[in-house]
Amino acid sequence: MFSLHRRLTAGLAAALFLAGSSQALAAPAPVKFDAPLRIIVPFSPGALIDIIARIYAEKLGPLLGQPVVVENKPGAGGLVGAQRTLNEPVDKNTMLFVSSSYVVIPAVNDKMPYDTLKDFSGISAIASSPTLVVLNRKSPYDKLGDFVEAARRPDARFTYGSAGVNSATDLVGRYFNQEARVHLEHIPYKGVQEGVAEVAAGRVDVSFPPIALALPFIQSGQLKALAVTSPKRSALLPDTPTVAEIGLGDFDYSIWYGVVMNAKTSPAVKQALADAIAQVSRDPAVQEQLTRQGLVPDNRQLKVFDEYIAREMDKFNKILKATP
Repeated sequence: MFSLHRRLTAGLAAALFLAGSSQALAAPAPVKFDAPLRIIVPFSPGALIDIIARIYAEKLGPLLGQPVVVENKPGAGGLVGAQRTLNEPVDKNTMLFVSSSYVVIPAVNDKMPYDTLKDFSGISAIASSPTLVVLNRKSPYDKLGDFVEAARRPDARFTYGSAGVNSATDLVGRYFNQEARVHLEHIPYKGVQEGVAEVAAGRVDVSFPPIALALPFIQSGQLKALAVTSPKRSALLPDTPTVAEIGLGDFDYSIWYGVVMNAKTSPAVKQALADAIAQVSRDPAVQEQLTRQGLVPDNRQLKVFDEYIAREMDKFNKILKATP
């Protein structure tokens, strides 16, 4: 009996050892990056997406053991930066910071150089930000309802500036035209900050920038905010009404930001970067910085983020089909 017990004990110990060894072998080895990583921002320096990217690049470096360099590649509403990302060798682990315009590009380009859903993989959503309807401080319109009424007149000619054709700030302009039943003429720029500056200078009538970008102009008295495009008022501008409050249905528009990569990137690298981004997002200092930028955190990652991107593409396709 003792011999049998000893044999059973020994067999159980061996089985546990082998199970432990099997689990150890199955566990993925930690990803080690042996060269600097890059984040491509497809818009000009100073845009909100650029500010967010630099916040994350600074924090990601120590976590990944390598510097993370931000490179701006503006143009074509984000298409230039996206194409540049895909042209980079996969083993360089180049990340692309994207905004809502990322899902608009396929709907407005008949000959896309890539397939958004097949050639890119979502790594992590970062945050979202409502935009503002801003006018020059000397504009005679202090309420959005009055501005809309003036824009509906047969002889009305108003312009809006954006970060470029089919950019997120162009899309909100189209959406506004559709919902308000007006026709604001689009004036595209390479970056949203240029469009805002043109409104402040009085050369463009209106713009729809993210809150954080417009705040300095509002606080200095160069611009006035008539409305915020989110369903709820912003804590940064609690006295500014929503677009929906003036009777424009369920108007709801926010610019979201996130990180994608070449779909051929290894699953281990994708997971490692998603984990690192999540860790940065939990940093209280980063959360405070995002809050100051008027951003609402978003933690969708990998497959969940891919599914969200697909839904957003479908939503914006419908908006674009309904507007010229």
